[in-house]
Amino acid sequence: MSLCVLPDFAGVELDKVAPQLDALLDEARAEIKRLETAELSELLSSLEEIDDCIDKYWSVISHLNGVMNSPELREVYAQCQPKLMAYGNEVGQNRALFERAEALAASDIELTAEQRTGLEHLLRDFRLAGVALEGEAKERFKAIRLRLSELSTDFQNRLLDATQGWFKHVTNVAELAGVPDSALEGYAEAAKAKELAGYCISLDVPAYLPVMQYAENRELRREMYEAYSTRASDQGPTAGEWDNSEVMVEILQLRAELAGLLGYNNYAEVSLAPKMADSPQQVIEFLRELAAKSQPRAKAEFAELQAFAAEKGCNDLQAWDVPYYSEQLRTERYAISQEELKPYFPVDVVQEGLFKVTGELFGITFERDTAAALWHDDARCYRLLRDGKQVATVYTDLFARANKRGGAWMADFCGRRKIQGETQLPVAFVTCNFTPPTSKRPSLLTHNDVTTLFHEFGHALHHMLTEVDVLAVSGINGVAWDAVELPSQLLENWCWQPSVVPMISGHYETGEPLPEDMLQKLLAAKNFQSGLQMMRQLEFALFDMLLHAEAAPASAADIQSLLNRVRDEVAVYPVPTINRFQHGFAHIFAGGYAAGYYSYKWAELLSADVFSRFAEEGVMNRELGQEFVDKLLSRGGSDDPMKLFRDFRGRDPQLEPLLRDAGILEDAA
Repeated sequence: MSLCVLPDFAGVELDKVAPQLDALLDEARAEIKRLETAELSELLSSLEEIDDCIDKYWSVISHLNGVMNSPELREVYAQCQPKLMAYGNEVGQNRALFERAEALAASDIELTAEQRTGLEHLLRDFRLAGVALEGEAKERFKAIRLRLSELSTDFQNRLLDATQGWFKHVTNVAELAGVPDSALEGYAEAAKAKELAGYCISLDVPAYLPVMQYAENRELRREMYEAYSTRASDQGPTAGEWDNSEVMVEILQLRAELAGLLGYNNYAEVSLAPKMADSPQQVIEFLRELAAKSQPRAKAEFAELQAFAAEKGCNDLQAWDVPYYSEQLRTERYAISQEELKPYFPVDVVQEGLFKVTGELFGITFERDTAAALWHDDARCYRLLRDGKQVATVYTDLFARANKRGGAWMADFCGRRKIQGETQLPVAFVTCNFTPPTSKRPSLLTHNDVTTLFHEFGHALHHMLTEVDVLAVSGINGVAWDAVELPSQLLENWCWQPSVVPMISGHYETGEPLPEDMLQKLLAAKNFQSGLQMMRQLEFALFDMLLHAEAAPASAADIQSLLNRVRDEVAVYPVPTINRFQHGFAHIFAGGYAAGYYSYKWAELLSADVFSRFAEEGVMNRELGQEFVDKLLSRGGSDDPMKLFRDFRGRDPQLEPLLRDAGILEDAA
């Protein structure tokens, strides 16, 4: 029997959230107290029940905070977050519970392999939560954790406020020469919403990017670049207004102190304890090896761009010129731009294609659930079926709008587990920020958007196709952070396959799939500036790892000087001194990627290697798709990720497929 529990968005009453959460946490505390002396055999199932109840309640609030932010909800969220942290700290610090878990591990009570892994994770997390600490150290640890949670929220809020707190108002359309009509329509609608004439360009990425890539007006590009790259900092048009300088310094100092309390040399070691990578040194070497192999190509690409810009009359190529001339060079060289591709990728066609591709590959089907409660008209709900039987549910919310967090992400409402013989089915959320439909046309995606949708769906499938019944390690739960991007990055590969693109494209007016000549150009353009992109990501990853592996900074200037040092080592072109990238680096200050940003590249290494098997044996090979589900995707966090990788690939990961995939290593002829 299966149990399908769905989130009740309509039932959320903001004034009741705090008291409801209090009641839930009080119940949990009472149950934890009971478990301190209860039978060892019921420890894991009871803890799972507690976690599941809290997760299902809070995930709804957390989701709404991301997609329907409002002053009232923000207040409730800020009020409740410390309560959850305090509860998490209490449980993590509960010596009696830790000792019961240790006793269970040492006992001869029979556990399944999945339960055993869950228990190992529990013991590890206990130790990382400072359970061995006593007296003052214990109190200090708790205070640091609480303060870090506040600072993360503060960082995110300042960044959101800074992003929404500035816009460029343009009354003369001539100043926007070169910008595509689809973007102009959006700017005009944004101006109308503010009761202004003309056009309003915000710092949200869907509004910002078209100016940077297409606007002929260099001064406008410079102004937009400065506003965007100085958000929440001491520089730029809103300097000092939402400055994250002190927030970053305090976060890094507290993380270093926390690492010391736990007996680690630095926070990078704490971050890597539950991950696949062994040590900060191993990661730094991996990043530097990748940089050394990629830098020559990146330098050649930049020299080519400089020469191209010079031909066009720009002899001093600046950061705000790079996206513009890159787009021109790409359009000229491949006679194709993301804008030209958009009519062929209306969102509904792409999504149908995604369902078809994953359906054929993994033996699944999607069915829309029109009765499910939703939070906004843009949202949709789908049941995922295998052999005609429902195995999961996924919600999508794909368009950018006010009061919605930027970017794209996957989250979950609940994971798979056994409840009294019944299987609770996993429920996932997929959220994106694509250009919304207008009164004149549907939402049209760039090919980058298409890969983003596939990426987030890769995460969702990892969660939904799990066959693990222990919540702590089912789906995305308990998966090492640096392995969690493997399924998502893997799925992106299908967006580039000549046999697959016709399945995921269709002109919004004629239904015609992407023509063969455009597809060939798209494929030829795939690795355009891949060296530069690789170096940019390695810059962020190296900065993040060194920031957490070295002594904590005493000031924001120390952070800047480390970033400058990293740029001296890996950057291919100079960055303006006004740039304050770090003040908006939410991944590591508010998003859980602290000393973990490298995991994108690490997972790319894994996914490129896994895909190389599909490339050899057939990209729509149903048997291979099933083998991937059986050996990797369905296993969730229930086993060592390196072991799962080896089970599927038959060997350790290699760097070559990744470098080949990025066109940095040419295929040996």
